[in-house]
Amino acid sequence: MKGRLAILLVLNLLCMTAGVAPIAQADTGNTGWRNVGIDPEMWLDGPEPEDTPMKDTYQGNAIVEIEVSYVPGHLTSRAYGVVVIELFEQWAPITTENMITNVEDGIYDGIFFHRVIDDFVVQGGDPTCSRVGAYPLTSPQCGSGGTGNTIPLELDPNLSHVDGAIGMARSQDPDSADAQWYIAETEAHNLDPENRDDEGYATFGIVRDGMSLVRGIALTPTSDDPTGDEQIQNPASSAGRPIYEAEIISVRMTGVSDPDGTLRFGDLLDEDTTTWFSSLSDAFAVIGLSMGAVGVLAVAGFLVFYVGRIDPPLNIKPEREPPTVDAVLIEEPS
Repeated sequence: MKGRLAILLVLNLLCMTAGVAPIAQADTGNTGWRNVGIDPEMWLDGPEPEDTPMKDTYQGNAIVEIEVSYVPGHLTSRAYGVVVIELFEQWAPITTENMITNVEDGIYDGIFFHRVIDDFVVQGGDPTCSRVGAYPLTSPQCGSGGTGNTIPLELDPNLSHVDGAIGMARSQDPDSADAQWYIAETEAHNLDPENRDDEGYATFGIVRDGMSLVRGIALTPTSDDPTGDEQIQNPASSAGRPIYEAEIISVRMTGVSDPDGTLRFGDLLDEDTTTWFSSLSDAFAVIGLSMGAVGVLAVAGFLVFYVGRIDPPLNIKPEREPPTVDAVLIEEPS
């Protein structure tokens, strides 16, 4: 009986110690990608800047990374890299939310760019465009597939088809964008609504890094421009599929743009108000609590060792198909 009482006393002391002793643990706030600040200074391979609001990065905008693989030309080795894209959530909330949902659902992982036109766009995002056996064997729906969830055409005066812009592919119905997207390999303002009579196409982000990869994919040999030579172009190119697979290995949300350093460095004003005396006091408090915990554990160990020999051990008995859309781009105004 003495042993049981001693053990209860030990457990009580341990609980009291746990209540006051500091415990090392991860931050209990938002541990998702929105809590990860990304320094724009790391982006060195961007598009040709144009004097529009899209040239600037904005605090808190979602950042997407697209890991790609492609063959630059005949008899060349496969290239790999990551394209970094900033989503303009403040100007295209519906479209960016749709993109983020699709990325987090993983529908873009392991598919390929199914339409490539040099000096225009590279198009991907169709979840049905994956290998069935050896490339280019794929689903018959490739090029017209999606999730079945369409969004309205979302236009904003701050957004246009600058070099490196990412936009939503759609059918002839302006409100038919689903999952497919394209990246402008050069400025493509002929797709902007003011230059068309079909309401145009919606952009919602821009390449911040890895633009040379987009240009490389645009130049890869295709079914209607097989040379892969930048100087030799088929003027009728409109739906070229890469001869060698241009793969989208994975797409993931990695963080948010953090030009202010708010997420990376925290609130500097709060740090500045901490005096050396309060820091020293905190340090001694932690040391005192830790020393107290060590003392309690030592006493507990002695009691368990001493009284554990008095009582015999107790006898413990052991007593869980979606619709598709023909998502295409029409290069020239109708």
